[in-house]
Amino acid sequence: MSLLFITWTATPDIFSIGPITIRWYGVLFALGFVIGQYIMQKIYEWEKKPMEDLDYMLFYMVVSTVLGARLGHCFFYQPEHFLAHPLEIFQPWKGGLASHGTTVGILTGIWLYSNYTISLFPFEFKKQARRAGQTFLYVLDRIVITVALGGCFIRFGNLMNSEIVGTPTDLPWAFLFVNGEPSIADVPRHPSQLYESISCLLLFLFVFWLYNRTREKTPQGRIFGSFLIILFTLRFFYEFLKVEQVDFEKGMALNMGQLLSIPFVLIGVYVVWLAETKHKKEIAAGNS
Repeated sequence: MSLLFITWTATPDIFSIGPITIRWYGVLFALGFVIGQYIMQKIYEWEKKPMEDLDYMLFYMVVSTVLGARLGHCFFYQPEHFLAHPLEIFQPWKGGLASHGTTVGILTGIWLYSNYTISLFPFEFKKQARRAGQTFLYVLDRIVITVALGGCFIRFGNLMNSEIVGTPTDLPWAFLFVNGEPSIADVPRHPSQLYESISCLLLFLFVFWLYNRTREKTPQGRIFGSFLIILFTLRFFYEFLKVEQVDFEKGMALNMGQLLSIPFVLIGVYVVWLAETKHKKEIAAGNS
């Protein structure tokens, strides 16, 4: 084993005031929404969309992201435990969040945003006429720009928590997670959280560049489909460098994260194919 490695001594807590503890993960999670909202504001300004719609979108995004991530972890990774202890579903500190569940949650939330409206005072939930110029795929093409950046923050939060660690390695950039669980603090490991955080940052730059080339003229589905293909292809391969998240994954040829990634990659391929096929037909029709 190489003697070259990075000793990771970061702790999850930023500071405490009495019984209240502020943690890096929570701050970074919230920061993703704050910066994401700013990015969406700029996009809606550029494309002259109603700015008031963004408040509704933020509500749908926050609720669907948190619920999707939590339910995804509970039912993808530990269904027997949470079905036996259903109240723990509402106690995220007794378990985790799952990115595949986040994706399902966001898809559901954006579909609801595109088709329904919610009023809190008084409370109403009713079907609405489709928001002008904001179809399901239109919104997804833009929201995944912010989701990619949010993924960067969240994975860095995982790094601060010394969780979702990689397998042992003797590479010189290996991390020794001295504040992690005793079972992982023994040897230097791949900083898999950092790999994914950097990848999400690069993905954010790529999808924003892809959007900025044509903005409102972007074929609907092109950005969303590309996002799915890149994110979950990377996730599939990164899983080979990670420690198993739950006991039932031990001995599996492909773990749960990889099995869940495959359908999203295929969906991405299909969406991109549809977008490009429709775009080519529109160009052909315009030239005829």
